Amino acid sequence: MVDSPLRTDLFAGSRALVTGGGTGMGLAFATAFAAHGAQVAIASRNAEHLEAGAATIATATGVEALTQVVNVRDTESVAALAATIEAEWDGLDVLVNNAAGNFFAPVAEMSENAWRAVVDIVLDGTFRVSKACHPLLRKGNNSSVVNIVANYAWSSAPYVAHSGAAKAGVLNLTRSLALEWASHDIRVNALCPGVVPTEGAKANLFPAPEMEQMIVDTIPRGRLATADEMALQVLWLASSDYTTGECLVSDGGQWLAGNPFYTFGRQFVD
Repeated sequence: MVDSPLRTDLFAGSRALVTGGGTGMGLAFATAFAAHGAQVAIASRNAEHLEAGAATIATATGVEALTQVVNVRDTESVAALAATIEAEWDGLDVLVNNAAGNFFAPVAEMSENAWRAVVDIVLDGTFRVSKACHPLLRKGNNSSVVNIVANYAWSSAPYVAHSGAAKAGVLNLTRSLALEWASHDIRVNALCPGVVPTEGAKANLFPAPEMEQMIVDTIPRGRLATADEMALQVLWLASSDYTTGECLVSDGGQWLAGNPFYTFGRQFVD
């Protein structure tokens, strides 16, 4: 973990749920909440990821994470997650919708199943989990939802159009819920993280070292992001009492320099 400028007790007494929390950025988010005093729950489709993730959190922070296998594409599975949170904690203070999927594929060659899989996880999954957790968040203290988007959500996403369309939908949903749930004392924001070299990202988006360097070349800051520094952005959004409906972009200036997916994706698929 990186050194944090935030108080270590900032989330003392808070209950935080992170989907896709067994690995990668989601695990970093959950670990950061635990390190700052929160009880944490992590959800994933993979039980082994959850077991390893919970062990990582315990080693780093001493916090025993609540875990549950969840498929965000399945309404009953999501409802079971919400029921577990209610039974264990009675309410929820922070929800981070982090579960995602992505891979390169031109639309002309993309199957219906490929399109549906990504949209169903990213957009529909965010809807399902947010709706299921809404009653829990209404019981929370200074409740906050943080949705994870991408810097192609507001421009174009060539060769990852399924992800781009889904992330654009999540950004719109974020702002819609910010208005609908403001009177419920629930804030809803989005984080647009930089490119983090997680195992999933490496396998699906830049499996070769030269591909990773191509991405670095599109980032004005000159490096990839780390999961720990992205976690600090999530913590800030979750703790900022007056910020709602916002999208915090922390991508090293990449979106200002231009969308890299057209050049990068074309070389990847050709």
